[in-house]
Amino acid sequence: MAIEITHVRFGGTGRTADEIIRYRWVNPESGKVGEIDKPSLVAWVEVKGGEASVGSGADRVRVAVVRPGRGNPYLRTHADGQGANNLVSLDTF
Repeated sequence: MAIEITHVRFGGTGRTADEIIRYRWVNPESGKVGEIDKPSLVAWVEVKGGEASVGSGADRVRVAVVRPGRGNPYLRTHADGQGANNLVSLDTF
């Protein structure tokens, strides 16, 4: 199953990828929508091989797991091959 992340929820005042605590998503094939917390989505992508992205069509960017030297793993994208993160630009819920 592949999902498109459509909205994010931040856990604090910072708007960085590691501050995201929850994601809202849609499965483009089935139309199913849902929400998931950060640890569960990280595990789904990293351990279960799930595919998550931001955007669609030519604007689709795949989400990857980041394991920092300190702190918990989190998700981020590399917009157009650059370091910018599409997740922090999504609408919040």
